[in-house]
This record gives sequence, C-alpha cells and structure tokens, in this order.
Amino acid sequence: MGNSTTASGASTATPRASGSGHAERVFLVQTAFADLGGYAHGPGEIADFTGLDDSVVYRILQSGIYQRIFERVDRGLYRLRTSAAQLAFTALDHRLDGDITQTVLRRLREATDGGLAFLYMVAPFSGAQRQCVDMAVGDSDLAELGMTPRDVLSVTRSLRTGASGRTILAYLPPVLQQRVLAEPVPDQAGPGVYRDNDALLTSLGEVRDLGHALGFEECMAGWNSCAAPIMWDGAIMGSALLLKPRTVMPQPPQSVIDATKEAAAELSRHGAARPASDQT
Repeated sequence: MGNSTTASGASTATPRASGSGHAERVFLVQTAFADLGGYAHGPGEIADFTGLDDSVVYRILQSGIYQRIFERVDRGLYRLRTSAAQLAFTALDHRLDGDITQTVLRRLREATDGGLAFLYMVAPFSGAQRQCVDMAVGDSDLAELGMTPRDVLSVTRSLRTGASGRTILAYLPPVLQQRVLAEPVPDQAGPGVYRDNDALLTSLGEVRDLGHALGFEECMAGWNSCAAPIMWDGAIMGSALLLKPRTVMPQPPQSVIDATKEAAAELSRHGAARPASDQT
C-alpha cells in the first residue's frame, strides 16, 4: 500500500498498518520520507502517514539522528541524511556492467535495422531526472542527431520529454510525478512534446498499461522513438530507448516494440536481485 493519485494528479496518502515490531516501525518511518517527498517532515506528519503514535515516531527519529540516518533541519522538522544515499549506491553496486549493457544495446540495434539504442537511468542525485549511461549508435554522433551537448543536458534529462523520460516517469511515486509536472517544458524540446499536464498524465497510464511508450518527435524534430521500463526489485531504475528518423519510422512497428521491450526485460533481469538459493 502507498500513495494514490486523484483525477487532478494530486497525491493522497493511503493509511498503513502500524506494524507489530520495532524494526517494522523503523522501516515505516524511513520509507515515509521517500513516499511523502518534500524537503522535511515533522513527527506528527509522519505519524499520520504511517499510523504510528507520535511518541513512537519521535523516539525513532531521535535514535536515527544518533545513528546518522536522520537529521534535524529545523525545529520539529527532520529529513533523511545523505548516508541513506550511500546505502542505495551500495545496493546498486555490481548490478550491471558495461559488457552486459553494450551486448544488449547492440543486439537491440541489430534487431531494429540500425536503430540508435540508448540506456537511460534515473539520475543518482535527483529522483526526478534521467541520464544516458550507455548507447549503441555505430558511427552516429550528436551532430547527426541535430543536437548539441547543451541540448542533451537540457532536453534528455527531463522526464517529461521523450518516450524514455515518460517511461521512467510513469513508474515513479506520485510525489515525484507532481514535481516533474511542475517543471517547464525544455525550450529545445521537439514539436511532439506533451505540453498539457493532463495529456501527459494520461500518457503515463498508457505506458503502464502497455509496458512501453512511443515518442513522436518529442525530444527533437525528425526523430521517433520507442522505450520500455527497466525494473529492479519492483522499482523503476531506467529505460531502454530505440530511436530512428521519422522518415524511416513514421510509426514504430511491432517488431521494434518487441525488440525494445525484450532489451529492457533483459536489463531488468540482470539488475534485479535474486534469492541466494538461486545464485550459483
């Protein structure tokens, strides 16, 4: 159970079971910070969200300060310490390596008759942006794509532009979706970018229903795309993207969709944790 989104896109908290053990209560408080989003939260707000007593939450927060898990940023307001990010980096270590991603992306490029294949991941220092971490593009370069390095930084990092961005956005918590919806559309975005937030939200539901997104000149004029989500342990981590000129691919055929989804599924399998009994 977690948050839900109203028709207007607003995030609402869903009551949780309070948990019978101390460890479960600690985990509830920790995850509440991620689910609530925002800069900082007080014990009362966390108690309302988790269903725990105020006094229990306060004691957990105070103990967490001593253990360097939480920090007090103002009178009565707390947030996760940056040490929580270190735990995330450790958890992600060795999930994927360059040989695996290159093999998968090159296979995707071959299966789509020379399409440009990219791997986008959620940016490590922002849960509401993305970054390209690998690609298989042959001899292509940014000039051929009609993009400059500045365009790459301003357009492709936004989650509201392109099939890759919307694919990631579709699976993020509502609090992060609302953060992205509040951002302006990048000036350099293509003519097909979603500018209306209601239409963008509708497209996110379609991504979840279909398991992929199609982009028509969203990031740049003259290029269409297909993207599919990369999920690790039930959480969105990135997306596989296939890009081709609009003149060559006015509508992504089923073969391109299937190849892109298979590439994303393989990257998901490589990155997901396995029970110890399944490991050799």
